[in-house]
Amino acid sequence: MPDAKSGTARPLRVLYVENGIGYGGAVICLRHLVRNLDRSRFEPIVVTGWATEPYRGIADEAKWVPIADRRLDVPGLRRRLESARWLQRVPGLPWLLGQALARADDVVNFLPSFLGLVATIVRERPALIHANNEPLCNRAAVLAGKLFGVPVVCHVRGDQRGSRLMRWLYSLPDHFIPVSRWISEGVGALGVPAGKRTYVYDGIELEKLDTGADGGAFRDRFGVPREAFAVGLVGLLIPWKGQKLFLEAGRQLLERIPNLYLLIVGGTPEECRDYERELHAAAADTVFGGRVLFTGHVSDMAQAYLGLDVVVSASTSPEPLGTVVIESLALGRPLVAPNHGGAVEMIDHERTGLLFTPGDARALAGAIQRFHDDPALGVRLGRAAREKALRTFSVQEHVARVQAIYERLLDRPSAEATGAIGEEGRSRHG
Repeated sequence: MPDAKSGTARPLRVLYVENGIGYGGAVICLRHLVRNLDRSRFEPIVVTGWATEPYRGIADEAKWVPIADRRLDVPGLRRRLESARWLQRVPGLPWLLGQALARADDVVNFLPSFLGLVATIVRERPALIHANNEPLCNRAAVLAGKLFGVPVVCHVRGDQRGSRLMRWLYSLPDHFIPVSRWISEGVGALGVPAGKRTYVYDGIELEKLDTGADGGAFRDRFGVPREAFAVGLVGLLIPWKGQKLFLEAGRQLLERIPNLYLLIVGGTPEECRDYERELHAAAADTVFGGRVLFTGHVSDMAQAYLGLDVVVSASTSPEPLGTVVIESLALGRPLVAPNHGGAVEMIDHERTGLLFTPGDARALAGAIQRFHDDPALGVRLGRAAREKALRTFSVQEHVARVQAIYERLLDRPSAEATGAIGEEGRSRHG
């Protein structure tokens, strides 16, 4: 829209909606995108379902509107119902209670969130809505966009299953941005044509990752001796992130690596507090001798990575495109990850990291052992990993790709937008 005084085009407002389970890679990548958006062309407004730290930091980068979307912990209640054995003995009762929880979720969580988004759209009048997660968990943003005729773009960051509701919701957005080729294929299996999806690898501000950060200070903060062999799993404390698998692998390594320390690095979403307690109970086993440490959320991740001898991703479900993998590659760290999901696209086995059989604690322990026994292997793979990350995961490339999609959807062509919409055959990353 031209400015009445200057006659030049005003920046188009983009409403970003983030309502993931907690502050993790998806939010970090969104912040990288918003910070580097071309403000002469686009004006970001960010909506989050949480208003806690570190979400509040978004207000320093863009207009920030917190709209609570989890007034009732439905996932936590579902887990408690599933663990109550007496309920399973009453025919039909688990189903009935599940339906009651679903309706409570609609009334207590979804409806207020939807109305809050409607009010925000009326007030801000965005030209486009960008949901930072898939349509099912972002159905309020998708439906609000359809209600007002605002184009909707959905980032897709996880493997999807084809329920009827999900297939219907996937028919509504105007375009999808899967974070890897593997995720894009899953979106296609839900009936989304190639012309409506463009996979774009997440980008991070590689130049801001401090390769000279003091990893020793990180060790000192959490009581890890400088001479210890420190192995860390980085990620939110969510069951599928594989912390239990990590502890089992560590248990197998204790006799072989006497100076081993295991660090679980990451915060815990509110709905996963029970899982956090289970992990603490497992780590308290005397076999570990107090050498399992929980750091909670860490703000200076460069220090954390550089304070670890080996970085581990142990997700038991396929990870779409883990930020921990990107950051670890960029900092040239020895890296172990499961041989499934987006990690297969990101890591070249034996060249930039080591892949292990998913869910196999013995295979994970074996990969960690290799880095311990052969320090030169970590140096060689780490050097190659950093070179690959600098070529592949720059935030500038990511932002350019995403802005090109916006331009095409909004019929505001630019040289950058040419050929941006389409499937992987036309992707610059392919």
